[in-house]
Amino acid sequence: MRTRKLEMACPVCGSGEVFYSCTPNCCFNHVCSACGATFEPETRAAGGTVTGLLPPDPLPEAADPTAACARCESTSVWLIEDGSPVCGHCGALLKLEYTEICPG
Repeated sequence: MRTRKLEMACPVCGSGEVFYSCTPNCCFNHVCSACGATFEPETRAAGGTVTGLLPPDPLPEAADPTAACARCESTSVWLIEDGSPVCGHCGALLKLEYTEICPG
């Protein structure tokens, strides 16, 4: 199954111009370049597993949005064709939520 890079919309202004501003194993602070808001994404298991996942092409870069899998904590969280988040490591279907929202 084809995947694409994880995409996020700013929870304050809705912009898709969001980037990851930290490093894995520290925090998951993201910044919106449109309004300056910061937030942290979290995932929850949505139930179900997907197999046969192909990594996104091109692979995500360091500043691309990311989140940790709720099941295995891998940061290889991608989107499948219907736009649902999935873990590229364990195949868990996920739901994405935002925490620590601070308007810019």
